[in-house]
Amino acid sequence: MRRLARLLGAAGIAAALALLSLAVATPPAAAATLTEVTNFGTNPSNLRMHLYVPDRVAARPAILVAVHYCTGTGPAFHSGTQFASLADQYGFIVIYPSATRSGQCFDVYSPQALRRDGGSDPVSILSMVRYVQQRHNGDPDRVYATGVSSGAMMTNVLLGNYPDVFKAGAAFAGVPHSCFATTDGSTWNSQCANGQVVRTAQQWGDLVRNAYPGYTGARPRMQLWHGTNDETLRYPNFGEEIKQWTNVHGLSQTPTFTDTPQSGYTRTRYGGSGPTAPVEAISMQGVSHNLPVNAAEAIRFFGLNTTTPPTTPPPTTPPPTTTPPTTPPPTTPPPAGGGCAVGYTVNAWNTGLTTAITISNRGSAPVNGWTLAFTLPGGQTITSGWNASYSPSSGAVSARNVSYNGTIPPNGSAGIGFQATHTGNTGRPTSFTLNGVACTLT
Repeated sequence: MRRLARLLGAAGIAAALALLSLAVATPPAAAATLTEVTNFGTNPSNLRMHLYVPDRVAARPAILVAVHYCTGTGPAFHSGTQFASLADQYGFIVIYPSATRSGQCFDVYSPQALRRDGGSDPVSILSMVRYVQQRHNGDPDRVYATGVSSGAMMTNVLLGNYPDVFKAGAAFAGVPHSCFATTDGSTWNSQCANGQVVRTAQQWGDLVRNAYPGYTGARPRMQLWHGTNDETLRYPNFGEEIKQWTNVHGLSQTPTFTDTPQSGYTRTRYGGSGPTAPVEAISMQGVSHNLPVNAAEAIRFFGLNTTTPPTTPPPTTPPPTTTPPTTPPPTTPPPAGGGCAVGYTVNAWNTGLTTAITISNRGSAPVNGWTLAFTLPGGQTITSGWNASYSPSSGAVSARNVSYNGTIPPNGSAGIGFQATHTGNTGRPTSFTLNGVACTLT
């Protein structure tokens, strides 16, 4: 437990990951709600299961398992990421497991967890997948996993233990399958966390193959994300993950494709140059363990962004985008008597930061079409954003609604955010106007 406390005791980690959740702005809720499922099947480690089924679900929906970080919960991961709104758009179902042991980390260390059907959390999660396949006609050929930190480690474990179940995974700040293994009952492996467990690609691949001996079928594709300044699960783990999954696929560690999807990010693909290559890895320069979760890119890698729900209008909460509508809708000022309020949270590291901005309409009439104006502190430059289009990237900035969030109902709100670089000043703007009307800063 002393070693576990090193993960949990770093309040910065829990807080950072909580802020990570906030940094990915949550759009207005759809009518569908998160529901807890009990008695879902074999559950040796007493996990809890929460399920998100969109109102417009595909006839044969894909299934995504979204796994939280230490100290987190399934509902927190649901509300703090965009996977549910992407499910609204594309008609897949999301399972959110919750760890219930002390510290709320997932078991990625015990001998039971690191082999197929050995017990512990992977068996419980597999039961959740089977439940959705049986009760909601889930497509067994389209099952995916994603997670952050402890959830990213579990993503590696699930894909290794059940290659016949999971078709692809996206691991945000994780470690290779079996890297965290312990034999003394400990839940923490300092050598692995510090990036000191270095093996050959063949050795890493053998650990995955030994999780399901004798299996000769197709292996899941893997997308990997890691910040170079990760202080919890250090950056060398990223290279070890690449070794493992390229070897599992029988690929060279030499990329077949390299690009820069945004400033500071280097993306490499192995075994193919297209968007669904067998292995894709994104290195994030200067980013700490508290990395932004790009749910839309994970869904793109899974291939779920081409799935269309059956013959119904698209939902009102698609994923983040920076593309403004072709024809901006007419705008109306916030109604008098209530005005507007802006909540603004900054999560900063080294030379970068992310923001989570909540725009609240406190009036009695809707705001139809909006522009939020503010001045960034000196040295801050926006590099990417979500749920709004931003122009220019520094100085006096205007954030305009995108196609799906142009209306803010009375007493409603819209969530937006952006990632930026900075030169030392990580403060927030001192004032905001919405369609020219001053807002209260909360």
